[in-house]
Amino acid sequence: MNQDKLHQVALSLIPKIGPSLSRQLINYFSTPQQVFNATKGKLSKIPGVGPKLSALIPNQKELLVKAEKIIEDSIKKGISIHYYKEAHYPKRLMNISDAPILLYSVGKVDLNPPRTIGIVGTRRATKYGLQMTEDIVAQIKPQNASIISGLAYGIDVKAHESALKQQLPTIGAMACGLDKIYPSGNRNTAIKMLENGGLVSEYPIGTEADPRLFPARNRVIAGMSDALIVVEAAKKGGALISANIADSYDIPVFAVPGEIGNTYSEGCNLLIRNMKAAIFTSFQDVVEALNWDVQESTQAKNPELKYKDLQGDEKTIVEVLLKNGQQMHIDKLSWQSQLNMSTLASLLLQMEFAGYIKPLPGKEFRLV
Repeated sequence: MNQDKLHQVALSLIPKIGPSLSRQLINYFSTPQQVFNATKGKLSKIPGVGPKLSALIPNQKELLVKAEKIIEDSIKKGISIHYYKEAHYPKRLMNISDAPILLYSVGKVDLNPPRTIGIVGTRRATKYGLQMTEDIVAQIKPQNASIISGLAYGIDVKAHESALKQQLPTIGAMACGLDKIYPSGNRNTAIKMLENGGLVSEYPIGTEADPRLFPARNRVIAGMSDALIVVEAAKKGGALISANIADSYDIPVFAVPGEIGNTYSEGCNLLIRNMKAAIFTSFQDVVEALNWDVQESTQAKNPELKYKDLQGDEKTIVEVLLKNGQQMHIDKLSWQSQLNMSTLASLLLQMEFAGYIKPLPGKEFRLV
């Protein structure tokens, strides 16, 4: 058993220690394993720990047994575990102070796609809201952004279904372990998502869905999104929580205006009135706010600008790909770059983590 992973999972299981304090402990002791090995005296010196927690942490060794079982069961079910200091962990979440130290994922999911859009809304969506969701995702298609939502009934699941229809990757953030699908009525959609996207959760296998976990789930949706679109929402509910969280993270929020007097438009109209969200009239509003149109124009004229800081063999790989339409088979890439297959494979993996390369079926690789 990998001891690093074992202690990472075990640390996330300690009661009364949230993500922020966990990160603080890791920063002080360097690794989760050293947190478990720390004395009560050393722990008590950490701001926010206090005498109760400093006495609690050293006595949590039984959590290592539980963590081992979680890791073994996760492997059996094809669930990956991402520690916040590892390359596969969502880089966007690193920008928020209360991001989970662990994220579980299942499916063919890219946690660091070039572009992401969160779409949320009421579970009791109207025909207008559902149609707007489908239209918005269709407008997103040319931008090739991944769609993130919470797999809930209503707007959320419509966003996922629309993404699948448009062949866009889609990620569902869950408030339960990934061995469960909640709500169960959306199981078929969740299964389809595993082939072009997947599911993520900060909660280990075996965790039941609990309304108390939904706000924490909502911050993952917000934190993984370049921008968040609220389609329909009442004055109170998860969609407004997600919007307020995104606003607190300085993530652009957009709200689809609705009919005055409609309960499920009140939340969107309130966000716009209170300047917590910009009015959404078309996806071009989002494109302009994120400067995606400027990025495309600049990169279309000078695609090499994105890779100007690369050096050595990585620079060689980019130059070869640029000369060959930005996409090549690994064998041809190895021959033209004069890099042996082992070295090339290692470099391509590093460049994938850094967001420069995307692997494709058939051992093809493309510049991002």
